[in-house]
Amino acid sequence: MSTETASMATPVPALNLAANFHELRDELLAEIQAVCESGYYVLGPKVAAFEEALAASCGARRAVALSSGTDALLLSLMALGVGPGDEVVVPSFTFFATAGVVARLGAKPVFCDVHPDTFNAGAEHFERFITKKTKVLIPVHLYGQMAEMKPIEELARRRGLAIVEDACQAIGAREPGENGRYAGAVGTFGALSFYPTKNLGALGDAGAVLTSDEQMYELARRLRIHGSGHTYYHEVVGGNFRIDALQAAILTIKLKRLPIWARQRAARARVYNELFVASGLTPEFVHLPSERNGHHVYHQYVIRADRRDGLFEHLKQRKIGAGIYYPLPLHLQKCFLHLGGRAGDLPSAERAAAEVLALPMYPELTDVQQAAVVQAVREFYRL
Repeated sequence: MSTETASMATPVPALNLAANFHELRDELLAEIQAVCESGYYVLGPKVAAFEEALAASCGARRAVALSSGTDALLLSLMALGVGPGDEVVVPSFTFFATAGVVARLGAKPVFCDVHPDTFNAGAEHFERFITKKTKVLIPVHLYGQMAEMKPIEELARRRGLAIVEDACQAIGAREPGENGRYAGAVGTFGALSFYPTKNLGALGDAGAVLTSDEQMYELARRLRIHGSGHTYYHEVVGGNFRIDALQAAILTIKLKRLPIWARQRAARARVYNELFVASGLTPEFVHLPSERNGHHVYHQYVIRADRRDGLFEHLKQRKIGAGIYYPLPLHLQKCFLHLGGRAGDLPSAERAAAEVLALPMYPELTDVQQAAVVQAVREFYRL
């Protein structure tokens, strides 16, 4: 493709965080000023109000706001007593933090495969790797769609294991049916991330854990502040996992908009689906996202693509902000090779890593931009 053709293309950024800010600009700036004038910058009433609203929104009894989604996963495992000699089963196809927090505690991450359509691990994948040393299962609700939790819950009950949900990409997602539970509200703990790119994004790092277990809730609050709960008497060793009042105040405002943004994301996904079907790209060149387990909140709109790497480079030339999440499954990462993982061990995860491609997805995306994305994909395959 010539430089002239590329320059004429409609650029489509992967994200448009500035547009998200401008939608709520006046309200956010007023709240930022109020926090600055209050002199209360860490924890405090703004955090408590956010925690209450978050728990109610996610169908959990309690929420503990934290410094990041990674710390939410870490704190959850700390609360469950995970340490050296323990094993935690995690999907190999996920963000690094899911397994990284296990290793940081001196425990062993044990990697399992995923379903080829949803990219989420099921009970059958976890069960294959459970041993006498297994302490926790971490199902990941990848890209905004819940894993099928009921079989995983039954497996955990039968084997005496705890569940920590990695719902960092799936706030607002829920199971099928009117009474379907929300992502993060099923396991002993559910971890959420509010990194700026998430569906509910802070203006910096932030996260939370959800739980309906009162004892675990109290322990999580203590672990958040070095195991003390804001005193100088320490019953356990925790960490500095506190959230800023400023982030909590911002997130409280944005939380009210989350259901609307979720509907807009779903509408954008339907537009993509219709455009791809009309384009003739499916199923020979492109496989569309699968909605199997309830309400998908489309943190990412992820396709499987033939000759993915070539398509990715083509879209970059056309100024289309595509992304590869994730190019190498965790069992093949250099830092985990000592655990014995080999190519071919987890075929669905390995195939996903070679084929997935995330296209621009955010509520402010326009029909014109989506048409430009699909047209650029058609050009690559010369349709």
